[in-house]
Formats: sequence, C-alpha cells, structure tokens
Amino acid sequence: MRELVGRVSALDTEAGAAVRVIAYFDRLVQAHAGLEAIVRGAAMLAGCPACLSDPDRHLRIRVRADGEREDARTAPDPGWPAHHVGSGAAALRLERPGRAGPVDAIVLERAAAAARDVLDRTWGRAPARPGEDPALVELLLDAAAPPQARLIAARRLNLAGDVRVRAVAEEGGRARIERDPVIIADRPGEKRQGVGPAVPVPELPESWRLARVALRLAAEGSAQDPGPRVVFADELGGLMVLAAASRPDGEAVPDVLALERAGSAAPWTLATLHAVAYAQSLRAAATELTIHHSTLQERMTHAEHLLGWDVRTPQGRLRLQLAFALRRLARHPEPGRPADRRGRRVNPPSGG
Repeated sequence: MRELVGRVSALDTEAGAAVRVIAYFDRLVQAHAGLEAIVRGAAMLAGCPACLSDPDRHLRIRVRADGEREDARTAPDPGWPAHHVGSGAAALRLERPGRAGPVDAIVLERAAAAARDVLDRTWGRAPARPGEDPALVELLLDAAAPPQARLIAARRLNLAGDVRVRAVAEEGGRARIERDPVIIADRPGEKRQGVGPAVPVPELPESWRLARVALRLAAEGSAQDPGPRVVFADELGGLMVLAAASRPDGEAVPDVLALERAGSAAPWTLATLHAVAYAQSLRAAATELTIHHSTLQERMTHAEHLLGWDVRTPQGRLRLQLAFALRRLARHPEPGRPADRRGRRVNPPSGG
C-alpha cells in the first residue's frame, strides 16, 4: 500500500492523499477500532474538530484536531460538512464552514462507514469474550457513554452480574478488561502495561483512568529504562499523586537530569542504580545483577560521583526511587496516544 500511495502521489497529490485516507480507515476497521479512535482519525486527517452524534442512542463523541477528546456541548452548525452514519439520525461532522473538499469528503465517507460498522457490532450482535471486541471495550470504559449503552456492552462481553474486573492499559493505546483475580506475567520483550484496581463493572471508567496512570510508571525493562513492565495501580500509593502532578512538558527535575547524565556515562549505570534502589540489600542487588559484591561497590562509588548524592542511605535510596519514577513519567507521557521519547504527539501514519 505504501508503494501504491507513493506512485499515486507522484501523479496526483490529491489522489495520493485520498488513497492514504482510505488505507488509514481500512486499518482501523481491520483492527476493530472503537468509535473514539475513528473520530480521532477523522479530526487529525481533516485538521479540524470532528464530532459523531447519534441522538437516538444519546451518543456524542467530539475530538479536536490535535487528537484530544473534548465533548463540548455546542449545537452543530448546519453549514459544517457532514455524512450520515446509517439510516437514523446519527451523523459525523467536520467542524468548519464551507463544503467539504474532495479529500475531506473521503474522510467523512470512510469514517462514517467505519463508525456504522462499530455501531452495528456493539449495539446488535452476539456476545463476545471479555476483551475480545475493542469497540465494546472502549464503550464500557467510557464514562461519558450512556449507562444503557454501557450495560449492553457489558452483557455482550459476558460481564453482567457481580463480577469484579480490572481495566488494563497497554503501551500503544490498546485497552482490555480482565476478570479479577488476574495474573499478568512480566516477560522480556512484552509491552508495558498498567493495571487498574478491581472494581464492579459500572466503575470500570475509574479503573481505566488509574490503569493509564499506572502505565506511565511502567518501565521498558531495558538497560536504558530498567524496572517492571507491568504496574498495578493499587500498589502505587502516593506515587499516584506524584503522577497526577507530573507533566511531560514541565520543568526538568535536577535529580532526573543527574540520572540521565549517569546513564549516559556507562551502559550498566541505570540497571545498577535501579537494583540498588529497589533490592532489599546490596548483596541482593549484586545477585540480581549477577556481579560480585566488590564490583557493585566500585560501580556505586562511580555512580554516586555522577549523581551527586549517596545512594547507600535510606534517604539516598528514596531520592533515587523518586528520580526513577519521575524519569518514567517524563519518558512515558499520557498513554492512549502515541508519543515520541520527548513527549511530543505523533500524528497518524500517512501511509499503509
């Protein structure tokens, strides 16, 4: 598809853009994406806010051009380009005046078709297994969705009754729902995951919110980002407050900068400091790192010189733990939207 887009674009720029739009929404349909993802794609591809409204289902999803959801309760302008979604009153609109150009018309048509498929699937099909249908999961995790719609989604995911569940946020924006108790293995090479607290099904939006916070504190498990890949929100305690107060675009924290400098000095530095910060003893840290105790002492002396503080005291270890937590929060900004290592938003892919 990428090769086709390149060839078409070389012949006609507008035609190439249209092919990219078609490929983009085809990928969303194949992935069984939910309504918010579809509206977000329409908004970001069109470069203006997009809104899906369905009065019959009391459903309204509005996403700004930057990809952020913002359900402002403003009446639609009759002059905005729109496309009906199905045979009812549901419609998808681009919030800007004037007639839709050729590419915007394709954005509306493809997004409306994808949304119609989701509405048909989530409001009138057979039950699925928990976490099987991303659109149903999205609906169940959306606090703004009508209660009746969320109840129907729960039934179709076989989650009716007194069952307790956890929302799970995966790196890359994927969401799923797991019955409690749940055991999620932290294996090398797997994606980072944040796990929300166990709640009754109606409280899943709150579990999802906390799972997204926990995901920010999950590490890659690599030499440059050591730590657990799976983090449970109900084990974080006061770190949840720290995460709520931390913004990726905020001022850099001196201890995090010191940690970055130490990490760039030698490939073993961050893994060594992480083991020292969280192991029960220095000998346990040496065992975890599979190095001799004397080697660990030498590494610590060098690392402390780079950091500028003693990590062998309780206060120094706490300071180091907080530095690691703040570093993860800076490296992993708000989940659910792709971001690069500097915390900037990444637009949807232009080709397929």
